[in-house]
Amino acid sequence: MTDEADAAAPPQPAHLPWRPAEILEVIAETPHAVSVVLRVPGWPGHAPGQHVDVRLRAEDGYEAQRSYSIASPPERGELVLTIERFDDGEVSPYFTDEARAGDQIEVRGPIGGYFVWTALMKGPLQLVAGGSGIVPLMCMLRHRALAGRHVAARLLYSSRTWDSTIYAVELARLAAGDRQLDVVHALTRGEPPHWTGQRRRVDAEMLRAFAFPPGDTPRVYVCGPTPFVETVASTLVTLGHAPARIKTERFGPTG
Repeated sequence: MTDEADAAAPPQPAHLPWRPAEILEVIAETPHAVSVVLRVPGWPGHAPGQHVDVRLRAEDGYEAQRSYSIASPPERGELVLTIERFDDGEVSPYFTDEARAGDQIEVRGPIGGYFVWTALMKGPLQLVAGGSGIVPLMCMLRHRALAGRHVAARLLYSSRTWDSTIYAVELARLAAGDRQLDVVHALTRGEPPHWTGQRRRVDAEMLRAFAFPPGDTPRVYVCGPTPFVETVASTLVTLGHAPARIKTERFGPTG
């Protein structure tokens, strides 16, 4: 038996080819994160929530490879990856510090069918993000806006500081123009003057106040660092949400 979630992403071939990709633009999102706009000839399309592998090749033959969630909705022609810098990373510092329009890289994908949401699914839609875990959830929100099927949606987004909050301006614009979308920010390491949002880590009280109640049977997507994801998911279950309705994805450096 196949449900909507299983049918959302197209079946993947046994072998995904590496495709050449040209960087068209590098857009600063925060002091430590950029969105990289790519032209990928022959891109087969993707579903919101999927990711790609990225491969860099140095002139001496050294290769480095990492996985990044797709930030752009499937309706957009270019592929966009939003990448946060990790100081000890091999790939992210290139994108945040060195990448320029015209640079050539390789991508492989789309990958993943579990952590996927499309506007054909019934709502409500509950999103909980920690740090750069916002990226695949933003893809879902962008797709939702462009698809014109505005199921009720809520985003609870935890960041360290307001300056590190990715897509802050775009999220405010989306929420302002959509009565069916609520966006709540939580900051964990200090707030700007006149801050009226949440001032602590996401906890049971915050989820009880700002997430859809279990009785609404929302589809829940949680993405962020592993400790954040595990805490939020287990708390949601404690509050009465069915584990089968909670999908999780973990972000962070990979050695």
